[in-house]
Amino acid sequence: ADFVLLSESLDHLRQGLPIVRRALKVVRQNLVWSFVYNFVALPLAMFGYITPWMAGIGMSGSSLLVVLNSLRLQRRES
Repeated sequence: ADFVLLSESLDHLRQGLPIVRRALKVVRQNLVWSFVYNFVALPLAMFGYITPWMAGIGMSGSSLLVVLNSLRLQRRES
């Protein structure tokens, strides 16, 4: 993504880079979690080892985990 600088100070750009790095780290974590969950859960559901309602609860839990992981970005570091 692009980085928009709304002031004339380039110091803000330096301050924003750690935030961008943290965001990319969280995005990668979320992608890995999604792929792992789907790689495991879809074959289990397809072959009948888990019922549709269990797969639905698992997908909801997976989505909740991704959202909660993303919300960690709102915490400010001291």
